[in-house]
Amino acid sequence: MNSTDIKNNLQLAIILPTLNERDNLAPLVERIDRALGETGWEVLVVDDNSSDGTAEEARRLARADHRVRVIQRIGRRGLSSAAIEGFCATAAPYCAVMDADHQHDPKLLAPMLEAVRSGRAQVAVASRFAKGASTDDWGRPDRVQLSNVANALARKLTGVKLTDPMSGYFLLPTETALKLVPGLSGIGFKILLDLLATSEEPLVVEEFPLDFAARRSGESKLDRAIALDFLAGLYDKTFGKFIPTRFALFGTVGALGVLVHMAILYLFLLLAGANFAWSQAIATLGAMTFNFWLNNFLTYRDRRIKKAGELLRGWASFVAACSVGAVANVAIATMLFQRGFHEVLAALIGIAIASVWNYALSSRFVWGRF
Repeated sequence: MNSTDIKNNLQLAIILPTLNERDNLAPLVERIDRALGETGWEVLVVDDNSSDGTAEEARRLARADHRVRVIQRIGRRGLSSAAIEGFCATAAPYCAVMDADHQHDPKLLAPMLEAVRSGRAQVAVASRFAKGASTDDWGRPDRVQLSNVANALARKLTGVKLTDPMSGYFLLPTETALKLVPGLSGIGFKILLDLLATSEEPLVVEEFPLDFAARRSGESKLDRAIALDFLAGLYDKTFGKFIPTRFALFGTVGALGVLVHMAILYLFLLLAGANFAWSQAIATLGAMTFNFWLNNFLTYRDRRIKKAGELLRGWASFVAACSVGAVANVAIATMLFQRGFHEVLAALIGIAIASVWNYALSSRFVWGRF
């Protein structure tokens, strides 16, 4: 069958956000083929520039099978944003998002598509916690407990009535996804929750019990920041229109940095007997280093710098940007105080301006170039 025949029969795009899933791709495409048959679908691999050659493997598969396509992203990371790019890149009238690690069973794709195509549901969700589902093969009771807590919080804050609003395996009309895309945060891993919370009208959802399997090959990409990442996503859906989520995270890290600064300052003053000038200088550098580390881990986790050389350059750039912000803070606060502003108000304005300056420069010259 040629590519024209496949295109004319295209009904479903299966979007696979990937990061280091090279060995999982070919077996998964085979499983999808067995589940859906020869025509009517395509696999869209959206790869975050994997170091193991996932994108190259996807291209190898695509040369032999026109049902496979690949988008290799440079400088962009995250499951949610990958799913959004997949929505925008397919001509199929329906699209599904699933993991590439074989934890999601492709056999559910056909009944999920039938439920949405028939109009019985607007979104079909494979649930790990619906009646008849199982997580026994997962072998991660800690993750099951974390998912239960996250699901309960998501239901309470968004009003989404599902057994598994945090599921990463779902299917919906592409038209619906595209209508919601402009309002999506694109933050983190939980794109389904983002879609459901963004829709002005509640979407009709049908859940399908999923036997959640163990990962076939490789390691999970979810790290210890996933809980904070989830909270950042919830924040974005509730307050993000007033204060951008990344700036709020940057400001929170800055506030924690003040506590670190004071702790280091008094440690050197009281225990080491150092003079104030040296103690202040060391505390400032220590706080900047702490802020750089936590921002790299949390605020910019989708652009996280990992290589040693880039980390050193990023830290130096961050210190330079914040040093300029500190000078601006002092200069502006002093000028306002001399013009009659109360000292507290003058100081707060100086801090606010410096924070915006530091955020803008850090976003552009520290994490923007890696």
